Amino acid sequence: MQNIKTKVLIIGAGTGGYVAGIRCGQLGLDTVLVDGGDGLGGTCLNVGCIPSKAIIHAASKFETVAKAADGGTLGITAAKPAIDLKATVAWKDGIVKKLNGGVAALLKKAKVKVITGWATFSDAKTCTVSTDDGDIRITAEHVILATGSEPVELPFLPFGGDVISSTGALSLSEVPKKLVVVGGGYIGLELGIAYRKLGAEVTVVEMAERILPLYDKALTDPVMKWMERHGVTLHLGARAGGFEKGKLSVTTKDGKPIQIAADKVLVTVGRRPRTQGWGLETMGLAMDGPFVKVDERCATAMKNVWAVGDLTGEPMLAHKGSAQGEVVAEIIAGHERVFDPVTIAAVCFTEPEIVSAGLGPDDVKGRDDVIQSVFPFSAIGRALALEAGDDGGFVRVIASKADHRILGIQAVGQHVSELSNSFAQMMEMGAVLEDVAGVIHVHPTLGEAFHEASLRALGHAIHI
Repeated sequence: MQNIKTKVLIIGAGTGGYVAGIRCGQLGLDTVLVDGGDGLGGTCLNVGCIPSKAIIHAASKFETVAKAADGGTLGITAAKPAIDLKATVAWKDGIVKKLNGGVAALLKKAKVKVITGWATFSDAKTCTVSTDDGDIRITAEHVILATGSEPVELPFLPFGGDVISSTGALSLSEVPKKLVVVGGGYIGLELGIAYRKLGAEVTVVEMAERILPLYDKALTDPVMKWMERHGVTLHLGARAGGFEKGKLSVTTKDGKPIQIAADKVLVTVGRRPRTQGWGLETMGLAMDGPFVKVDERCATAMKNVWAVGDLTGEPMLAHKGSAQGEVVAEIIAGHERVFDPVTIAAVCFTEPEIVSAGLGPDDVKGRDDVIQSVFPFSAIGRALALEAGDDGGFVRVIASKADHRILGIQAVGQHVSELSNSFAQMMEMGAVLEDVAGVIHVHPTLGEAFHEASLRALGHAIHI
């Protein structure tokens, strides 16, 4: 058996792990990164964030051409479109391959040793990696756990055949005629809406009383309206059952059992941290429910064992893991760092898109010491020019009444994901309403709605 000793051992090559690896290398730390087989970039790059957005983009392109063929749009007419989903998936795979290669090159430049195989820990600082070329025992001074998360599987709807996870939904060879999505959260709705645009008949079964329950109703209403206009069937307050002979058993909100025909059933009821199968129980780590407990430095209960990303709890977002990975690398190198962000913005790539950063209206309900201001995209020229002004979209700003400190920013509308970094930046800098109002926003852009919402909170919006 080959033996390796290293300063830093990273388990998991997702956005948290590979970013930690690159930063460790930049700081001159001897680093080994073990990739368990998901591929460099992990879930996000290979079967999550990136490929799903590629499919969503392709679906939007298809929808645009379909509109042009159905009576025309913007004065543009076209022949009825067709889609070769195999070719679309191949294009998506090409993007993933290119990014995989980019990550590999960055790790190589940082002199990080990458080992492909499954790691199993015998104690907190020692693991054995099973590779195609035999086993490797690795001992390290520091261990960074970045094992990520995996889809939750329902016992009565196990993955396999026509019951698929989000991973399977990104690699279909053809558009299913009838797609049933179990779970009305962001993953299910992003993919369900994309496949509706591609021509599938889509039904969503959600146990909660409304879709996207983590967002407030004002943000989700435009998404609801889009689905209603485009013929997506919704069963809210409903429970899915088994799937047999092409039919999914569902109990509706009023207790009525029904059968829904489906070519594919997409199960997206959440994700859970990947804590099984690699020896977590041997490491003496404290847990916080299903997650590994960490402090403000991402340190676990075991000295020099760190954890980043989905393993550490909500929000389970790729950019959180990347930021944590940088922090840990710099701490190991002797820098004074903590992971204490003011906010971590979240984006839902539905139709229309949703962004949320900081406190929302439900968080400040009943408080009389805050200002809430909403500005609609229907009053923004750029939104109208993008056909994005008539979907009920808006930007909302929540601020302290006493000192005008911005406490939260939300938006719903087409392309609002591109505003998320501006929202997070303003909050991280401790901006007040006057800071946003004082920035000359470029015209014509969607970002003008953020400016106008802040002006409105101050009592003098210009364009409404």
